[in-house]
Amino acid sequence: MKMMKAARWHKAKDIRVEETAIPSPNDNQVKIAVKFTGICGSDLHEYNDGPQLIPVDEPYALNGHQGTTTLGHEFSGVVEEVGKNVKNIKKGDRVTVEPIFKNPESPFISTGEYNLSEPLGFIGLTANGAFAKYVVVEDYMVHKMPDSMTFEQGAIVEPAAVAAYAIQRSGMKLGDTVLITGAGPIGLLTVQVALAAGASQIFVSDLSENRLKKAKEIGATHTFNAKDKDITQKIKEITGHGVDVFIDAAGVQATFDTGINSLRNGGTAILVALFGKSVTHDALNQTLRELTIIGTAAYRNIFPEVIALISSGRLPVEKLITSVISLDEIVEKGFEALTKDPSEVKILVDINR
Repeated sequence: MKMMKAARWHKAKDIRVEETAIPSPNDNQVKIAVKFTGICGSDLHEYNDGPQLIPVDEPYALNGHQGTTTLGHEFSGVVEEVGKNVKNIKKGDRVTVEPIFKNPESPFISTGEYNLSEPLGFIGLTANGAFAKYVVVEDYMVHKMPDSMTFEQGAIVEPAAVAAYAIQRSGMKLGDTVLITGAGPIGLLTVQVALAAGASQIFVSDLSENRLKKAKEIGATHTFNAKDKDITQKIKEITGHGVDVFIDAAGVQATFDTGINSLRNGGTAILVALFGKSVTHDALNQTLRELTIIGTAAYRNIFPEVIALISSGRLPVEKLITSVISLDEIVEKGFEALTKDPSEVKILVDINR
Protein backbone atom coordinates (compact mmCIF):
# COMPACT_ATOMS: atom_id res chain seq x y z
CA MET A 1 0.00 0.00 0.00
CA LYS A 2 1.41 3.37 -1.03
CA MET A 3 1.54 5.98 1.72
CA MET A 4 1.61 9.78 1.94
CA LYS A 5 1.92 12.43 4.65
CA ALA A 6 -1.32 14.07 5.81
CA ALA A 7 -2.52 16.37 8.61
CA ARG A 8 -5.08 14.25 10.46
CA TRP A 9 -7.62 15.36 13.06
CA HIS A 10 -7.89 12.90 15.97
CA LYS A 11 -9.70 15.11 18.47
CA ALA A 12 -9.75 18.76 19.58
CA LYS A 13 -6.19 20.11 19.98
CA ASP A 14 -4.85 16.87 18.46
CA ILE A 15 -3.89 17.20 14.80
CA ARG A 16 -1.01 14.96 13.70
CA VAL A 17 1.05 15.00 10.53
CA GLU A 18 1.34 11.26 9.88
CA GLU A 19 1.47 8.62 7.18
CA THR A 20 -1.81 7.51 5.66
CA ALA A 21 -2.80 5.49 2.60
CA ILE A 22 -2.92 7.24 -0.81
CA PRO A 23 -6.60 7.17 -1.87
CA SER A 24 -7.94 5.79 -5.16
CA PRO A 25 -10.98 7.18 -6.97
CA ASN A 26 -14.13 5.16 -7.59
CA ASP A 27 -15.98 5.32 -10.94
CA ASN A 28 -17.45 8.78 -10.25
CA GLN A 29 -14.50 10.36 -8.48
CA VAL A 30 -11.40 12.36 -9.33
CA LYS A 31 -7.98 12.01 -7.69
CA ILE A 32 -6.11 15.31 -7.38
CA ALA A 33 -2.44 15.98 -6.67
CA VAL A 34 -2.76 18.90 -4.26
CA LYS A 35 -0.72 22.11 -4.71
CA PHE A 36 -1.97 24.58 -2.06
CA THR A 37 -4.55 24.25 0.72
CA GLY A 38 -5.87 27.09 2.87
CA ILE A 39 -6.62 26.84 6.58
CA CYS A 40 -10.25 27.80 7.12
CA GLY A 41 -12.09 29.13 10.15
CA SER A 42 -14.07 25.88 10.29
CA ASP A 43 -10.78 23.91 10.40
CA LEU A 44 -9.80 26.13 13.32
CA HIS A 45 -13.13 25.40 15.07
CA GLU A 46 -12.49 21.66 14.67
CA TYR A 47 -8.97 22.12 16.09
CA ASN A 48 -10.04 24.23 19.07
CA ASP A 49 -13.51 22.88 19.89
CA GLY A 50 -14.26 19.91 17.60
CA PRO A 51 -15.85 17.71 16.60
CA GLN A 52 -18.40 20.01 14.97
CA LEU A 53 -18.95 18.72 11.44
CA ILE A 54 -16.53 15.77 11.64
CA PRO A 55 -18.64 12.59 12.09
CA VAL A 56 -17.41 10.86 15.25
CA ASP A 57 -20.44 9.17 16.85
CA GLU A 58 -21.85 7.75 13.63
CA PRO A 59 -20.67 7.60 9.99
CA TYR A 60 -21.52 10.30 7.45
CA ALA A 61 -24.52 8.88 5.58
CA LEU A 62 -23.34 9.68 2.04
CA ASN A 63 -19.99 7.88 2.20
CA GLY A 64 -19.61 6.05 5.54
CA HIS A 65 -16.71 8.27 6.69
CA GLN A 66 -16.19 8.43 10.47
CA GLY A 67 -13.57 9.36 13.05
CA THR A 68 -10.00 10.41 12.30
CA THR A 69 -10.09 12.81 9.33
CA THR A 70 -7.58 14.46 7.02
CA LEU A 71 -8.63 18.14 7.12
CA GLY A 72 -8.47 20.68 4.27
CA HIS A 73 -11.24 21.87 1.95
CA GLU A 74 -9.87 25.10 0.38
CA PHE A 75 -7.47 23.85 -2.28
CA SER A 76 -6.16 23.68 -5.81
CA GLY A 77 -4.17 21.07 -7.69
CA VAL A 78 -3.72 18.97 -10.81
CA VAL A 79 -5.90 16.01 -11.80
CA GLU A 80 -3.95 12.78 -11.34
CA GLU A 81 -6.58 10.17 -12.22
CA VAL A 82 -10.29 10.00 -13.05
CA GLY A 83 -12.90 7.29 -12.51
CA LYS A 84 -14.31 5.52 -15.57
CA ASN A 85 -17.65 7.39 -15.53
CA VAL A 86 -16.05 10.83 -15.29
CA LYS A 87 -16.56 13.09 -18.31
CA ASN A 88 -15.11 16.55 -19.10
CA ILE A 89 -12.21 16.21 -16.63
CA LYS A 90 -8.90 14.62 -17.55
CA LYS A 91 -5.47 13.90 -16.11
CA GLY A 92 -3.36 17.08 -16.10
CA ASP A 93 -6.26 19.55 -15.71
CA ARG A 94 -5.53 22.44 -13.34
CA VAL A 95 -8.47 22.54 -10.91
CA THR A 96 -10.04 23.98 -7.80
CA VAL A 97 -12.70 22.17 -5.81
CA GLU A 98 -16.19 23.06 -4.54
CA PRO A 99 -16.08 20.69 -1.57
CA ILE A 100 -19.79 20.47 -0.70
CA PHE A 101 -21.50 17.07 -0.92
CA LYS A 102 -24.81 16.75 -2.79
CA ASN A 103 -27.30 14.14 -1.63
CA PRO A 104 -28.77 12.83 -4.92
CA GLU A 105 -32.04 11.91 -3.18
CA SER A 106 -32.61 15.41 -1.78
CA PRO A 107 -35.51 17.51 -3.17
CA PHE A 108 -33.14 20.50 -3.10
CA ILE A 109 -30.92 19.13 -5.88
CA SER A 110 -33.51 19.50 -8.66
CA THR A 111 -34.19 23.11 -7.59
CA GLY A 112 -30.47 23.95 -7.76
CA GLU A 113 -30.37 24.63 -3.99
CA TYR A 114 -27.84 21.84 -3.45
CA ASN A 115 -26.21 23.60 -0.48
CA LEU A 116 -29.44 22.89 1.43
CA SER A 117 -29.40 19.13 0.76
CA GLU A 118 -28.96 17.03 3.89
CA PRO A 119 -26.90 15.68 5.51
CA LEU A 120 -24.57 18.69 5.11
CA GLY A 121 -21.03 17.59 4.38
CA PHE A 122 -17.71 18.76 2.98
CA ILE A 123 -14.44 17.27 1.76
CA GLY A 124 -11.98 17.62 4.65
CA LEU A 125 -14.72 17.31 7.27
CA THR A 126 -17.08 14.46 6.32
CA ALA A 127 -14.46 12.91 4.00
CA ASN A 128 -10.68 13.00 3.94
CA GLY A 129 -9.38 16.31 2.64
CA ALA A 130 -6.47 18.15 1.09
CA PHE A 131 -3.87 18.62 3.82
CA ALA A 132 -2.21 15.73 2.00
CA LYS A 133 -0.33 14.98 -1.23
CA TYR A 134 -3.45 13.48 -2.82
CA VAL A 135 -7.18 13.79 -2.30
CA VAL A 136 -10.19 12.08 -3.89
CA VAL A 137 -13.35 14.13 -4.57
CA GLU A 138 -16.69 13.62 -6.32
CA ASP A 139 -16.63 14.55 -10.03
CA TYR A 140 -19.31 17.26 -9.60
CA MET A 141 -17.05 19.16 -7.18
CA VAL A 142 -14.27 19.83 -9.70
CA HIS A 143 -13.91 23.19 -11.48
CA LYS A 144 -11.21 23.84 -14.09
CA MET A 145 -8.99 26.88 -13.58
CA PRO A 146 -7.86 29.13 -16.42
CA ASP A 147 -4.10 29.16 -17.12
CA SER A 148 -3.95 32.80 -15.99
CA MET A 149 -4.88 31.77 -12.45
CA THR A 150 -2.21 30.71 -9.96
CA PHE A 151 -2.59 27.68 -7.72
CA GLU A 152 -2.37 30.06 -4.73
CA GLN A 153 -5.39 31.98 -6.05
CA GLY A 154 -7.11 28.66 -6.75
CA ALA A 155 -6.85 27.73 -3.08
CA ILE A 156 -8.85 30.85 -2.14
CA VAL A 157 -11.76 30.32 -4.56
CA GLU A 158 -13.74 28.41 -1.90
CA PRO A 159 -13.74 31.09 0.84
CA ALA A 160 -14.17 33.79 -1.85
CA ALA A 161 -17.31 31.93 -2.97
CA VAL A 162 -18.72 32.21 0.58
CA ALA A 163 -18.21 36.00 0.40
CA ALA A 164 -19.56 36.31 -3.15
CA TYR A 165 -22.66 34.27 -2.30
CA ALA A 166 -23.31 36.50 0.74
CA ILE A 167 -23.13 39.65 -1.41
CA GLN A 168 -25.28 38.05 -4.12
CA ARG A 169 -27.96 37.04 -1.59
CA SER A 170 -27.97 40.54 -0.10
CA GLY A 171 -29.24 42.00 -3.38
CA MET A 172 -26.59 44.73 -3.11
CA LYS A 173 -26.93 47.29 -5.90
CA LEU A 174 -24.45 49.68 -7.50
CA GLY A 175 -23.67 52.51 -5.12
CA ASP A 176 -25.04 50.76 -2.02
CA THR A 177 -23.40 51.17 1.38
CA VAL A 178 -22.27 48.06 3.28
CA LEU A 179 -21.26 47.30 6.87
CA ILE A 180 -19.18 44.16 7.46
CA THR A 181 -18.59 43.08 11.06
CA GLY A 182 -15.56 40.82 11.47
CA ALA A 183 -12.37 41.30 9.42
CA GLY A 184 -11.23 37.69 9.32
CA PRO A 185 -10.69 36.00 5.94
CA ILE A 186 -14.41 35.85 5.06
CA GLY A 187 -15.03 39.45 6.19
CA LEU A 188 -12.06 40.73 4.17
CA LEU A 189 -13.04 38.71 1.11
CA THR A 190 -16.52 40.23 1.43
CA VAL A 191 -14.90 43.69 1.36
CA GLN A 192 -13.21 42.73 -1.92
CA VAL A 193 -16.42 41.32 -3.45
CA ALA A 194 -18.50 44.34 -2.34
CA LEU A 195 -15.92 46.60 -3.97
CA ALA A 196 -15.96 44.56 -7.21
CA ALA A 197 -19.78 44.64 -7.16
CA GLY A 198 -19.90 48.44 -6.93
CA ALA A 199 -20.43 49.36 -3.26
CA SER A 200 -19.90 53.09 -2.70
CA GLN A 201 -18.94 52.91 0.98
CA ILE A 202 -17.71 49.89 2.93
CA PHE A 203 -17.61 50.04 6.74
CA VAL A 204 -15.70 47.34 8.65
CA SER A 205 -15.51 46.63 12.38
CA ASP A 206 -13.16 44.26 14.21
CA LEU A 207 -11.24 44.06 17.50
CA SER A 208 -7.87 43.69 15.74
CA GLU A 209 -6.18 46.88 14.55
CA ASN A 210 -3.99 44.77 12.24
CA ARG A 211 -7.03 43.36 10.50
CA LEU A 212 -8.66 46.80 10.25
CA LYS A 213 -5.47 48.06 8.62
CA LYS A 214 -5.72 45.20 6.13
CA ALA A 215 -9.36 46.11 5.47
CA LYS A 216 -8.32 49.68 4.62
CA GLU A 217 -5.51 48.41 2.35
CA ILE A 218 -7.94 46.36 0.25
CA GLY A 219 -10.61 49.03 -0.11
CA ALA A 220 -12.72 49.56 3.03
CA THR A 221 -13.67 53.25 3.24
CA HIS A 222 -14.21 53.37 7.04
CA THR A 223 -13.02 51.09 9.84
CA PHE A 224 -14.09 50.91 13.49
CA ASN A 225 -12.69 49.12 16.50
CA ALA A 226 -15.53 46.83 17.60
CA LYS A 227 -15.17 48.13 21.19
CA ASP A 228 -16.35 51.57 19.99
CA LYS A 229 -19.84 52.16 21.44
CA ASP A 230 -20.78 54.78 18.83
CA ILE A 231 -20.38 52.75 15.60
CA THR A 232 -24.08 52.93 14.73
CA GLN A 233 -24.25 56.67 15.39
CA LYS A 234 -21.13 57.33 13.30
CA ILE A 235 -22.43 55.24 10.40
CA LYS A 236 -25.75 57.11 10.46
CA GLU A 237 -23.94 60.44 10.46
CA ILE A 238 -21.86 59.42 7.44
CA THR A 239 -24.64 57.77 5.42
CA GLY A 240 -27.55 59.96 6.55
CA HIS A 241 -29.88 57.05 7.41
CA GLY A 242 -27.87 53.84 7.84
CA VAL A 243 -26.32 51.26 5.53
CA ASP A 244 -28.21 49.37 2.82
CA VAL A 245 -26.56 46.03 3.60
CA PHE A 246 -25.11 44.53 6.79
CA ILE A 247 -22.99 41.36 6.66
CA ASP A 248 -22.19 39.60 9.93
CA ALA A 249 -18.90 37.76 9.48
CA ALA A 250 -18.19 37.67 13.23
CA GLY A 251 -21.27 35.98 14.65
CA VAL A 252 -21.74 37.24 18.20
CA GLN A 253 -24.52 39.20 19.91
CA ALA A 254 -22.55 42.48 19.89
CA THR A 255 -21.85 42.42 16.14
CA PHE A 256 -25.41 41.33 15.36
CA ASP A 257 -26.82 44.25 17.40
CA THR A 258 -24.40 46.78 15.90
CA GLY A 259 -25.29 45.65 12.40
CA ILE A 260 -29.06 45.58 12.83
CA ASN A 261 -28.99 49.02 14.46
CA SER A 262 -26.79 50.40 11.67
CA LEU A 263 -29.14 49.34 8.88
CA ARG A 264 -31.37 51.85 7.15
CA ASN A 265 -35.09 51.15 7.36
CA GLY A 266 -35.81 48.55 4.67
CA GLY A 267 -32.20 47.32 4.79
CA THR A 268 -30.92 43.75 4.52
CA ALA A 269 -28.80 41.75 6.97
CA ILE A 270 -26.85 38.67 5.85
CA LEU A 271 -25.65 36.18 8.46
CA VAL A 272 -22.57 34.47 7.04
CA ALA A 273 -20.72 33.71 10.31
CA LEU A 274 -21.19 30.42 12.13
CA PHE A 275 -22.78 31.73 15.32
CA GLY A 276 -21.42 29.85 18.34
CA LYS A 277 -24.33 30.85 20.58
CA SER A 278 -27.96 31.91 20.19
CA VAL A 279 -28.63 35.63 19.84
CA THR A 280 -31.62 37.57 21.13
CA HIS A 281 -33.45 39.64 18.55
CA ASP A 282 -36.14 42.34 18.69
CA ALA A 283 -38.65 41.07 16.14
CA LEU A 284 -40.94 44.10 16.57
CA ASN A 285 -38.06 46.39 15.61
CA GLN A 286 -37.52 44.24 12.50
CA THR A 287 -41.21 44.43 11.60
CA LEU A 288 -41.62 48.17 12.08
CA ARG A 289 -38.43 48.92 10.14
CA GLU A 290 -39.10 46.31 7.43
CA LEU A 291 -35.68 44.71 7.80
CA THR A 292 -34.76 41.55 5.90
CA ILE A 293 -32.52 39.03 7.68
CA ILE A 294 -31.07 36.21 5.57
CA GLY A 295 -28.88 33.29 6.58
CA THR A 296 -26.43 31.90 4.00
CA ALA A 297 -25.09 28.35 4.06
CA ALA A 298 -21.74 28.21 2.23
CA TYR A 299 -22.53 28.86 -1.47
CA ARG A 300 -24.27 27.55 -4.54
CA ASN A 301 -23.99 28.09 -8.29
CA ILE A 302 -21.29 30.75 -7.96
CA PHE A 303 -17.87 29.07 -8.39
CA PRO A 304 -17.57 29.84 -12.14
CA GLU A 305 -18.23 33.56 -11.52
CA VAL A 306 -15.72 33.68 -8.66
CA ILE A 307 -13.08 31.94 -10.78
CA ALA A 308 -13.73 34.46 -13.58
CA LEU A 309 -13.46 37.43 -11.18
CA ILE A 310 -10.20 36.22 -9.64
CA SER A 311 -8.54 35.29 -12.94
CA SER A 312 -9.51 38.68 -14.43
CA GLY A 313 -7.73 40.50 -11.59
CA ARG A 314 -10.99 42.12 -10.37
CA LEU A 315 -10.82 40.12 -7.13
CA PRO A 316 -7.18 40.19 -5.92
CA VAL A 317 -7.60 37.50 -3.25
CA GLU A 318 -3.84 36.86 -3.13
CA LYS A 319 -3.52 40.11 -1.12
CA LEU A 320 -5.01 38.25 1.86
CA ILE A 321 -2.28 35.57 2.00
CA THR A 322 -0.17 36.36 5.06
CA SER A 323 1.90 33.15 5.30
CA VAL A 324 2.79 30.08 3.22
CA ILE A 325 3.95 27.12 5.30
CA SER A 326 4.85 23.45 4.83
CA LEU A 327 2.63 20.56 5.89
CA ASP A 328 5.03 19.70 8.74
CA GLU A 329 4.54 23.20 10.18
CA ILE A 330 0.73 23.11 10.06
CA VAL A 331 0.06 22.88 13.81
CA GLU A 332 2.57 25.42 15.11
CA LYS A 333 2.71 27.90 12.22
CA GLY A 334 -0.86 27.24 11.05
CA PHE A 335 -3.50 26.40 13.65
CA GLU A 336 -1.63 27.82 16.64
CA ALA A 337 -0.62 30.98 14.74
CA LEU A 338 -4.23 31.63 13.67
CA THR A 339 -5.42 31.08 17.24
CA LYS A 340 -2.89 33.47 18.78
CA ASP A 341 -1.85 36.00 16.14
CA PRO A 342 -4.58 38.34 14.81
CA SER A 343 -2.23 39.73 12.15
CA GLU A 344 -2.50 36.41 10.29
CA VAL A 345 -5.33 36.37 7.75
CA LYS A 346 -5.04 33.56 5.20
CA ILE A 347 -2.39 30.89 5.72
CA LEU A 348 -1.74 28.52 2.81
CA VAL A 349 -0.05 25.17 3.12
CA ASP A 350 2.31 24.42 0.21
CA ILE A 351 1.86 20.66 0.03
CA ASN A 352 5.04 20.13 -2.01
CA ARG A 353 7.31 22.26 0.17
